[in-house]
Amino acid sequence: MPAAALALALSAAFLHAFWNLLIARAKDPEAASAVALLVALIAYAPVAALTWRLDAQAVPYLVVTGFLQLGYIVFLAAAYRRAELSLVYPIARGTAPVLVLLVGVIALGIGTSARQAAGVCLVGAGVLLVRGLRRASDPVGIALGLTTACFIAAYTLVDKYGIRYAAPFVYLELSMLISGLGYSAGLARLRGWSTLRAELGPATIAIGLATFAAYGLVLAALQRASAASVAAVRETSIVIAASFAAFVLKEKVGPGRLAGAILVAGGVALLSL
Repeated sequence: MPAAALALALSAAFLHAFWNLLIARAKDPEAASAVALLVALIAYAPVAALTWRLDAQAVPYLVVTGFLQLGYIVFLAAAYRRAELSLVYPIARGTAPVLVLLVGVIALGIGTSARQAAGVCLVGAGVLLVRGLRRASDPVGIALGLTTACFIAAYTLVDKYGIRYAAPFVYLELSMLISGLGYSAGLARLRGWSTLRAELGPATIAIGLATFAAYGLVLAALQRASAASVAAVRETSIVIAASFAAFVLKEKVGPGRLAGAILVAGGVALLSL
């Protein structure tokens, strides 16, 4: 994996862990997600305009990834309302790269190496240990996390090809229109606009800015490396999230999580050779 792609993916991992922490702490994760998406769409519109590059071939990819992003937001926000960050995040982020690799090899015929496969597997196993096996007692939370992982894997594979036809932030801005506007409008219709207004504040603004910045970095990394490698390196966000959990949420980080962090680091090292 090229050094530039590694740096981009690691930076994205930090921002991703950060905004997930803020959503998990929100009083209303669904409303916070909706407001954050609207903030991001407005804030990054000038960036997209200044870096505008869009070919007609990108349109089908944008439509497909738009609906996949919508599904991702719906299930992620629902998961954070129902279950803990330490349960949902590792399952969603940890199994996604394994799904990306399997789909890429089996369905799309994408070649891979034994080292890359081993790296993805180490990262996947590591993030599960970081989460902690003894916390796997919430079947609904686990199901929501796994469903979220499926959407992550799906839009990662779609974006790997779609990003060829647009500048990263142009692609991101347009791909998030369906999820941002659709999810916000749907939530407002069901629960009223006052629900969204109640969550507008510094935290949701930070979430919105970090959301787009993180995936913008991912898209840039996808231009330089394989989808499986980028998806796996992003899983270092689990280690970062564990640190946030320990120092911000005051959660206990025991030997299991430490072992998981070591496995994640080993997986990233294999992918970076």
